[in-house]
Amino acid sequence: MTLNRLYNDLAWLWPVISPPEEYADEAVYWRRALWDKLGVGRHRILELGVGGGHNLSHLTRHFQATAVDLSPQMLRLSTGLNPGVDHLLGDMRSVRLGRTFDAVLIHDAVSYLLTQDDLKATLETAKVHLRPEGVLLIGPDWVREDFDGSTSKEFRWVRKKGSVEVTIEEYLHDPDPDDTQIESVYTYTIKEAGQDRVEKDVHITGLFPIATWTRLMEEAGFEVEMTRLPPNRGGYGGVMFSGVLLPQASAGG
Repeated sequence: MTLNRLYNDLAWLWPVISPPEEYADEAVYWRRALWDKLGVGRHRILELGVGGGHNLSHLTRHFQATAVDLSPQMLRLSTGLNPGVDHLLGDMRSVRLGRTFDAVLIHDAVSYLLTQDDLKATLETAKVHLRPEGVLLIGPDWVREDFDGSTSKEFRWVRKKGSVEVTIEEYLHDPDPDDTQIESVYTYTIKEAGQDRVEKDVHITGLFPIATWTRLMEEAGFEVEMTRLPPNRGGYGGVMFSGVLLPQASAGG
């Protein structure tokens, strides 16, 4: 899994261009989904691909959290935002912590999985970290049904924090509608201390049909449901897949 510039040398931009407060409404859905499945309580949760920890920051007072990410830079951001959370470096496809949780969360970092093999490996990671009847929540940015490959999408937004102002432009398109990948080209125009500079970043993310998500989760031993999430900045409402790990699947390891 490639570390894009936003998760590497440009990671410092993340709290500016996608501030934690913008995750508050969506985090309500994640909290409700957990409590709907597990009952109200301070359950043990593991987030794979925590990034800067912005979604998690709205859940930590309700749950006992552990976080994993592939990017040291993003882990540092999340540690600063979520100081009571155990943060560990690891790849969601292969990390093994040697302990189990009541729930595993994978927010939009799951979008960087590009093949069905990547999805299967990540589902296995979730499975081995869940107790029987534990819950898996997954929130990809896009599913195939919601993305018209014949047209491109363009987004533009401006964020400011302190003396830094960033204009973000995203060009999202599907170079090959026959594969499971789409491409986002980001341009960041950064104004700081009277100086302007422009940085570019290209993100390749996965695009799979709802049926693929459902089938692979069921094959991994989960009872699956799908719900819609509130619209993002582009007016598109994402999806959440929830899976309860069946006891026989857990026993089969």
